[in-house]
Amino acid sequence: MDYDLEERTAKFSENIIVLCRKVPQDVITKPIISQLVRSATSIGANYMEANGASSKKDFKYKIFICKKECRETKYWLRVLAKSNDKFSSECSDLWKEVQELTLIFSKIAISTKI
Repeated sequence: MDYDLEERTAKFSENIIVLCRKVPQDVITKPIISQLVRSATSIGANYMEANGASSKKDFKYKIFICKKECRETKYWLRVLAKSNDKFSSECSDLWKEVQELTLIFSKIAISTKI
């Protein structure tokens, strides 16, 4: 288990990209893939911003964005899994990882005093 959250969120983004490159694009999957890549890669980007935040308030705000993007990513993974059964197992594995990230960001947000 990797506890470096910057590395973990970057790896998650990379794994989402690898999955999305494998999914055949059609009128249904193309917008789903686009939304999934946006939300999933935003998690790590916002976490990097949080670590460079100018105040505790700014840090907490960025962490809430991370949490929001995690929730959106879970949604798109679920939809992608239904759009192409061939990738449902991979989507499920990634869903479990982003659920763990959601819980981590929730804990950070709760424990950050401002």
